Amino acid sequence: MTLSTSSFSGTGSTPAQQKPRVVIIGCGFGGLEAAKALSSADVEIVVIDRTNHHLFQPLLYQVATAGLPAPAIAGPIRHILRKQIARGNLTVLMGEVTSIDTASDCIVLDGGEHIHYDHLILAAGATHSYFGRDDWAKYAPGLKTLGDAFTIRRRVLTAFEQAERETDPAKREPWLTFAVVGAGPTGVEMAGTMAEIAQQTLSTEFRRIDSRMARIILLEGAPRVLGTFTEDLSKRAKEQLEMLGAEVLTGAKVTNITAFGIHYDIHETQADGSTKTTSHFLPSRTVVWAAGVAASPLGRALAKSTGCQLDRAGRVIVQPDLTIPGHSNIYVVGDLASAKSYLDPKHPTPVPGVSPGAKQMGRKAAFNIMRRMKGLEPQSFRYFDYGSMATIGKRAAVAMLDIPFINKQIKFSGFSAWLFWLFVHVYFLIGFRNRTVVMMDWAWAYFTSQRHARVFPDPHALEPNAMLVRVAPPPVPPVSVTAATPVVTSAPSGAPGPAGAQPSPAR
Repeated sequence: MTLSTSSFSGTGSTPAQQKPRVVIIGCGFGGLEAAKALSSADVEIVVIDRTNHHLFQPLLYQVATAGLPAPAIAGPIRHILRKQIARGNLTVLMGEVTSIDTASDCIVLDGGEHIHYDHLILAAGATHSYFGRDDWAKYAPGLKTLGDAFTIRRRVLTAFEQAERETDPAKREPWLTFAVVGAGPTGVEMAGTMAEIAQQTLSTEFRRIDSRMARIILLEGAPRVLGTFTEDLSKRAKEQLEMLGAEVLTGAKVTNITAFGIHYDIHETQADGSTKTTSHFLPSRTVVWAAGVAASPLGRALAKSTGCQLDRAGRVIVQPDLTIPGHSNIYVVGDLASAKSYLDPKHPTPVPGVSPGAKQMGRKAAFNIMRRMKGLEPQSFRYFDYGSMATIGKRAAVAMLDIPFINKQIKFSGFSAWLFWLFVHVYFLIGFRNRTVVMMDWAWAYFTSQRHARVFPDPHALEPNAMLVRVAPPPVPPVSVTAATPVVTSAPSGAPGPAGAQPSPAR
């Protein structure tokens, strides 16, 4: 069926229909900003998302590490947009878009419904990329959704429980070895917080094991962590991670991940100055993937329907006004878009895959739709970069802030950067309740080092064959078994790279 203005079961636009319909796919940062910006326009808006909630992804790792409950960083889409819904020009639908029929200006939902659009905004975001090794996903979950966060939380906490049950020290060690693959902001934040959990939160709660003996290993293939930051801040981030008790290892290539650990190759310098590639194995029962992202599959669906070009990460290459060639009514924003900023029209620069970029693109797409409705020319997208931040742990963070119009940059780290990071993230949370809950939880955690969101469903029911494998691991090939130095390789951000890890881009 085709969604019509009046009945949602007609044949699309009719002569009596006065308001053009804007369909927004995805209610992340870009989609939500577009919906808000269009709320006062003379249009009908349809927002479609596969979930019922908007997620504040920069704090998703806090849910994964039991620092915050899920409702603190997520809100029902219908509640967030309730005022726009009450005005009568916005409809929210929960469903998954399976295809885009640009010939008839319709999108198709998972139930077979055809929804007509006059203007389309794709803000479907990104997913995990394992560089052709999707079989690794069941052993090394990524972090993009609430479901991912719950899975990681369950696996991390269950690992400590399994270590408490294990009487053989050799078999216990892999349960107390936690590996994070990829040292972008997400990987750094995960590793630092997991170190805090082991060193502080759980230090008095077990009898047979000492959680402080757990090893948290951050694996990165690039020469340094936080590759999008300056070299001095990258060095400072590494130092702060090590002060928290995490191990930072760089410069090698992951070749395989199993339920029992990570295989990797590393280039080692010999005494004569030559290099030699050696293979290693790190026994670990808990691996978190923070190394690669890929655009939503909707990018490929759009390319199939329109012939638009995709970059190597599967993102849609958009024109200066965020549309695609030959389709001035289709906009792509956020992590699905390979966009450039035209602050300097003669020297456009790539827009990073971060939440401010998605927000600004969402607003610009809405703005250009309203300009076209008035018969005006659309404007080129201009991205205002205010800098980057990454938290590492309590009182530890790095920040790199750009001051607009004066071309100045401020860099700082440590406690002051951590306080600034707290302020910014609380400020941008949606809703007074969420800000209050997060502030209270963070204050409690700061003074007590406790994390009370440490609950999870029965792991036996959820992962009977994945997490709680207590049988002996298969024989390891005759390579060195590393007690302290696993590492992963990386490709440049946005490139598909080899079958190894790459730094995850800043959010």
